[in-house]
Amino acid sequence: MNWLPRKTVIVPIDFSDDSFTALETAKELADNPACLHVVHVLPVLMASDPGVIWENIDDPSRSEHAAEALRKQLADRGLPRVSVEVRIGDPGHEITAYAEELHADLIVLSSHGRNALTRLLIGSVADRVIHLAHCPVLVLKKPR
Repeated sequence: MNWLPRKTVIVPIDFSDDSFTALETAKELADNPACLHVVHVLPVLMASDPGVIWENIDDPSRSEHAAEALRKQLADRGLPRVSVEVRIGDPGHEITAYAEELHADLIVLSSHGRNALTRLLIGSVADRVIHLAHCPVLVLKKPR
């Protein structure tokens, strides 16, 4: 029996092992796997990126490739029916916007355990999600 059943659980995936561990945890917290919604956020392309300059890469093709790769990873992990969303922009803002659009009950994400200086200089996606989210956020830290 699940003590914290959730109807809509958002799991940000950055293709790291930690993010897939968060997915496994989210699977345990969700009512069923159909309640899981995976989101991957791509960085904005810069005008100076070679792919943009030579016009051989664009946002729709990047999104399509990321979604394909994510669906393959999910199928390999026995979760072929999980909803997949690919967004472009700031990860913290995009994750929380997606959660708000779906009226999510919970966001489950991993923390990469950056040190205080790195977090100060580049920020932390987990920190931004915690501050911006409208729903509870479960952050999984890596054991030391």
